[in-house]
Amino acid sequence: MNKDNVLQNIVTHPPVAEQQPYVLELHGDRRIDKYFWMRDLENPQVIAYLEAENAHTAAMMQHTEALQTQLYNEMLARIKETDLSVPYRKDEYYYYSRTEEGKAYPIHCRKKGSLEATEEVLIDENELAQEHEFFELGVFAISPNHQILAYSFDTSGSEQYTLYFLNLNTYQLYPETIPETYFSFAWGNDNQTGFYTKIDDANRPYQLFRHTLGTAANQDVLLYEETDDIYHLYVGETRSQAYIMMHLQSSITTEVHYLDANNPQSELQIIRPRTTGIEYSVEHHNDNFYIVTNDAATNFKLVKTPVAQPSLENWQTIIPHRDDVLLLDVSLFANHLVIYERKGGLPTARVQNLSTGEENNIIFPEPTYEFYEGNNPEFNTKILRFHYTSFITPASVFDYNMETNERELKKQTEVLGGYDKTQYQSEWLMATAPDGTNIPISIVYKQGMQKDGKNPLLLTGYGAYGSSYPASFSSTRLTLLDRGVVCAIAHIRGGEEMGRKWYEDGKFLQKKNTFTDFIACGEYLINQGWTASDRLAITGGSAGGLLMGAVINMRPDLFKTVVANVPFVDVVTTILDTSLPLSAMEWEEWGNPNDKVYYDYMKSYSPYDNVESKDYPDLLITAGLNDSRVKYWEPAKWTAKLRELKTDNHILLLKTNMGAGHSGASGRYESLRELAFEYAFILDRLGLGK
Repeated sequence: MNKDNVLQNIVTHPPVAEQQPYVLELHGDRRIDKYFWMRDLENPQVIAYLEAENAHTAAMMQHTEALQTQLYNEMLARIKETDLSVPYRKDEYYYYSRTEEGKAYPIHCRKKGSLEATEEVLIDENELAQEHEFFELGVFAISPNHQILAYSFDTSGSEQYTLYFLNLNTYQLYPETIPETYFSFAWGNDNQTGFYTKIDDANRPYQLFRHTLGTAANQDVLLYEETDDIYHLYVGETRSQAYIMMHLQSSITTEVHYLDANNPQSELQIIRPRTTGIEYSVEHHNDNFYIVTNDAATNFKLVKTPVAQPSLENWQTIIPHRDDVLLLDVSLFANHLVIYERKGGLPTARVQNLSTGEENNIIFPEPTYEFYEGNNPEFNTKILRFHYTSFITPASVFDYNMETNERELKKQTEVLGGYDKTQYQSEWLMATAPDGTNIPISIVYKQGMQKDGKNPLLLTGYGAYGSSYPASFSSTRLTLLDRGVVCAIAHIRGGEEMGRKWYEDGKFLQKKNTFTDFIACGEYLINQGWTASDRLAITGGSAGGLLMGAVINMRPDLFKTVVANVPFVDVVTTILDTSLPLSAMEWEEWGNPNDKVYYDYMKSYSPYDNVESKDYPDLLITAGLNDSRVKYWEPAKWTAKLRELKTDNHILLLKTNMGAGHSGASGRYESLRELAFEYAFILDRLGLGK
């Protein structure tokens, strides 16, 4: 058989996975999983199936290869490949990273005394990434005296990092390496003591160790071990550098411990023992801890308490709870308190002078945008660095003077090729959910667009874990906008855009609000003339992939084409399996299926359990073989079941990255190629592939 015949055979005969019925039984309910065997990576049939699907995907997309190359070149041409981040100052040093044309990863540098000083390269990720198909930097922590760098990296995508220590005077590595760590770390102020976290078999950070520089890892002291599977452990230090903070966190509960950074051999002290449903975060200022908490405050409040006696009875309310404002976080400097809130669906900030009590609001002009704090390592400063971006404003770094209320634009990411923001328009819309709730939509399009129902539109969403979807700039999105594609974000329940209740109304036994909200946004955009169902593409990843699976089971007729990235689709089976990363912790997001009420509800929307014999849209599904969050077999099994049952002739593709994890390819060029592939699929399916 010649090459063309082989290709034609792959196209006309997509892979058919072997069926090996496996019985799953709970609460008197029997589920038959014909593709359960795909979990066994030692079974050679698994890799063979994934490779067969990849070959089928490549064959089905072969006609778009020229388009993929065109899209890749377009997107790359807008990126300033040789570029520099805005340096931040810490003591005598200015730290920054830079990129070079043709190199996939950043180079981390510093200068001493001034920005005109000689550059010192700390680590070059490109050198570390050599001979690795995947590379991701984890910890990057400079010691207080600026003489030692603790850094870690992962070379598989499994989020298991190996920790190293580099002497910045000699550029020699210390002899010890520490494997199987997570990406949090803190230095003691003696510059000899480091605190790091290790992971268990389920990839959960659960142990806090104290390490003395220059000693073997097997001599490290275990300070704390978290035995409850629903809690993750993180370590860091306060901006004041006075305390090391250990955070124990589940989806709905927090416990924080601290120790004196000037005495790193001291014992951990607790601020408030965990109480189910009570969350809190802690900042330090002089003799007080400032605590953001939801204790008797759904949208959170701010309290302060003496460091000497931080227990609950000494908590004093500084900012009370408000029904219409979500308190996100606070940031403390020597003489200023920065308060981050979400109001009317958008992030806001105000700065309070701690000496005078005077406040100033940081104002933003656009109807939908994203704003967040930048790198601010210094405590004794009047400058706040923050980042601002919107659908039409490229990522911008500002230094804000907290005394004068003036801001200075330090850098706006350059978009090569003559980007003109006046050629694009963004809006903030409201759809109506079946229960009457208004659902915000952020939307962007090229000027001159007509609401005639003929526009191709790409709608995305997430709606889980209280994560608000940012309306941020993307130079790669211009590739779609310039082809007439309208792009929109559905800010559905399960996120936190409209306050904490927005999140709570999209989880547990109200999870289906997330899906019906998204469907309502699609219907609204069609009814208002933005698009039509045969022009509507949707995309989502991880829990957003679950969203994709749920809505195409509920309303497959509403959407033309779908991209589901690393989708979490086998909800019941995965969350029942506590040997998997995150599963036990997920009980506080989705519910515990060992309880029949939750089992029945979760089963009623689980995408894999609800695939039926009916027509589905065109579908591209992606997976990562080394994904530790959504295991490769979930998208693989879903693909196999869809192939078995769907009744249409629409395209169904599974693309598994055989050397990456949850976030896909790691280098910027490979990531861009993956995106070009997805865009080519969408444009081709929408009839815009030429």
